[in-house]
Amino acid sequence: MACASSIDAFFKNFKRENQILSEDTITLITSYIQKNKLQEALSVIHNALKDIENAPLNIAVTGETGTGKSTFINALMGMGQEDKGAAPTGVTETTMERMPYPHPKLPRVTIWDLPGIGSTKFPPQDYLTKMKFTDYDFFIITSASRFKENDAHLARAIQMLKMNFYFVRTKIDNDINNEQVSHPATFNEEDVLMRIRDDCSNHLRAVLSSEPPVFLVSSLDVSGYDFPNLEATLLSDLPAHKRHTFMLSLNSVTVATINLKRDSLKQKVFLEALKAGAVATIPLGGMIMEDLEDLNETFNLYRSYFGLDDASLENIARDFKMSESEFKEYLRFPQFFETDNKVTFKKKLGKYIQHMSSVIGGPVATGIYYRKTYYLQNLFLDTAANDAIALLNRENLFENMVGPYVSNAPDFWD
Repeated sequence: MACASSIDAFFKNFKRENQILSEDTITLITSYIQKNKLQEALSVIHNALKDIENAPLNIAVTGETGTGKSTFINALMGMGQEDKGAAPTGVTETTMERMPYPHPKLPRVTIWDLPGIGSTKFPPQDYLTKMKFTDYDFFIITSASRFKENDAHLARAIQMLKMNFYFVRTKIDNDINNEQVSHPATFNEEDVLMRIRDDCSNHLRAVLSSEPPVFLVSSLDVSGYDFPNLEATLLSDLPAHKRHTFMLSLNSVTVATINLKRDSLKQKVFLEALKAGAVATIPLGGMIMEDLEDLNETFNLYRSYFGLDDASLENIARDFKMSESEFKEYLRFPQFFETDNKVTFKKKLGKYIQHMSSVIGGPVATGIYYRKTYYLQNLFLDTAANDAIALLNRENLFENMVGPYVSNAPDFWD
């Protein structure tokens, strides 16, 4: 099992706003390990992982009809407008009830479509009660023009409850295009964005005691404008144990986002390795690593997080008029379980589990379990993340066809 100093050093590799453990939890784990209280350390790690894995995330999106709420919700979920389960777009808002949209890959994540306050007869205070505002982790108010009086009053009511809210100016691509067409000689995109941002800020300042940031986004381009900045801000403002869930829900459309997911998963893998090491120290507690018995299940989970699941790859392959099997030849993960000596990782792991089933605990088992878990899961993780990054530049991917993924196993494998 890792020593206390290495645990502290590991988490310092990540920015504080991206860490999935609170500083208090990190301190508590290192303190127990320093005192050789492994049972207590195991309990803290177990509870931390449980909180991270089971943390629900509820996001409320509100705004008046025509602000592009549904398109924005689909963009947050990484869904197309015609995908099954997507929020319907291009329809007139008639419901006075909140509408839940579960994330297609993460059932703990739900985005709630709330009718704009201008669409109801409720005053702001009653609107908050009717929409069950205490159920959400944060609120996003959308606007497709300047923020209107109803939106500003709603923001003030949320502010009084000391809850997080964010202003999002949608359809910014339409404004840019319209300005370019109407003023081609003097058009300057940065100037247009600045004017829109200043206009929104001025209206907000008129009704609020503070001036919250304004995010200018296009729901059709989640890698451009302020969309990445919005995601980074939401991430940093969440409690530590909910950041992991939110990071996994993000679209893998930029290198920065993919690396955020990688960093989040690396922290979780580290905790799982610590737990494996602690369990192995306790007699009869770590006879078989059940979490790693099914390699395909573990690796397919990572594939899904990075948009490399079969359904996603089938859609991408169709865009290039290729079959899914043909497209997979350009990626590393399909060849992952092949090695240069033709002995698959799955067979090696089976041999390892068979050997470890005879171990009843102790320092040797602790070290083997910790290093094995950490090595194997990181190998899965880096392969999936690197493929996702390669897909961002698909033309280059086709020019540089990758071969089977070959990685030298450490000396403690056999």
